Amino acid sequence: MNQKNLAIGALLLAATPALQAQYAPPPPTQPFPGFLNQYLRAQDPYWANWDFGGSLRMRYEVKENGLGLPPANDFRAQTTATTHNDNSYFSDKLLLRAAYTDKWWGAYLEGRSSSTTGDDRNPNFESDGPADLHQAYVTLGNHKEFPVSLKAGRQELSYGDERLVGAFAWNNIGRVFDAVKLRWQTEWFSAEAFTSKIVLPDDNNFNMWNDYNVFSGLYLSTKEIPKNLAEVYFFARNEGIGSATANPAAFAPFQTASSAARDIYTIGTRFKSNPGDFGNFDYTVEGAFQFGNWKPTTVTPREDHEACAFVANAGYTFPDAFGKPRLALEYAYASGDSNPTDGKHGTFDQLYPTGHKFEGYMDFASWQNVHDVRSIFQLKPTPRLSLAVEGHLFWLADTADNFYNKGGVARGGATAYQAPAAQGTGFGRNPGYSSFVGSELDVVTGFAVNKFTALEAGYGHFFVGDYIRQSWSAPGFGSADADWFYVQLNVKF
Repeated sequence: MNQKNLAIGALLLAATPALQAQYAPPPPTQPFPGFLNQYLRAQDPYWANWDFGGSLRMRYEVKENGLGLPPANDFRAQTTATTHNDNSYFSDKLLLRAAYTDKWWGAYLEGRSSSTTGDDRNPNFESDGPADLHQAYVTLGNHKEFPVSLKAGRQELSYGDERLVGAFAWNNIGRVFDAVKLRWQTEWFSAEAFTSKIVLPDDNNFNMWNDYNVFSGLYLSTKEIPKNLAEVYFFARNEGIGSATANPAAFAPFQTASSAARDIYTIGTRFKSNPGDFGNFDYTVEGAFQFGNWKPTTVTPREDHEACAFVANAGYTFPDAFGKPRLALEYAYASGDSNPTDGKHGTFDQLYPTGHKFEGYMDFASWQNVHDVRSIFQLKPTPRLSLAVEGHLFWLADTADNFYNKGGVARGGATAYQAPAAQGTGFGRNPGYSSFVGSELDVVTGFAVNKFTALEAGYGHFFVGDYIRQSWSAPGFGSADADWFYVQLNVKF
């Protein structure tokens, strides 16, 4: 490993110890139901059953040497007109909702407009037209009266910290499923069982589900274990031939481009300490094991799939210090594939996460074939202002496997080992290379202007490691560090 990068990485870890999970913007200055709700409920208490409102998010991002065209050109120093990897663009997401809740039933309708300006990637990469349906579902049941309820329709799915299943809210579109969900809730535990199909965003067309995809699961939670929230889950991801091309015009990260088909089953558990039960300390531990099968391409046989992942996070808050700083350290591991020719597949499938919150805000890495040592320092100088400084050190878990992007797609797309003479022709499976990918430093701040307006800004720098440097050395393109900056406005109404 390059000594300079090792020193930089060590400095990041020393200088930026971590908060429990991820940066969270400061809360509103006071509860805000929305302008229309506020007015109507003041006129007549009956309107308390209704909910009208929405939000507008506008963001400007600048990316240098990362997320270029195509993604495999990340960190490439020498570029051309067709392989450049600098990008700056403006994005906006408007959400409008109308909902009604009665004693035994409810209905929720939410529309969305998502667009980008100046994005050099695929024109529909984070654009979904002037109007589309984000959520539309009905609920039946009342947990105060009866333990079982039903939720059916287009909806977000979010479990745990969203490491495996999340709403992907950072994205300009977000992730929704057409799903049916049954919930059983008592004073001792809650259990949710669901089956769904992921919805594929299609710019300027009504979004439809992926007919080749079925995602199902069972998620149980209990606080009966003293001082802990304990969760156990089972997820089934079943995709047939055609899933990757179910809608060629759909937003790329929602397609299944990493395989031709898969039947992957995930069993896992998560323990999270209750706030305050361990004094100023807290922790989160999660582990998952996968089994099933995987079909790399349409012309290759299915491979047995066995993979695993683990994460542990421990933190401490200094309640009497200025800004109540919080320090913690996290280690995340996800297995890789050691041999692409043995008929077995060992790369952990990260499913449908909100990965932006965990593997670096620059969105280069995923929870696949990785060792990630993470640290965060978070400070709240005032109730309206928050600051987070985060550091990462990334290694490949198995150098015989790929470096996967945020969407879980292999950079370079290599399906077999590169022979020593071919190594250095770009990203791929290069078992002779260093495992050290690089280090990342992120700084994010948020300010609650008032009860309905918030500002955010962030900067990130990725220091390339020996693996990236070696990947671009032989072609003669050279490697370069990457930078990222964003500023964002959130308005609720």
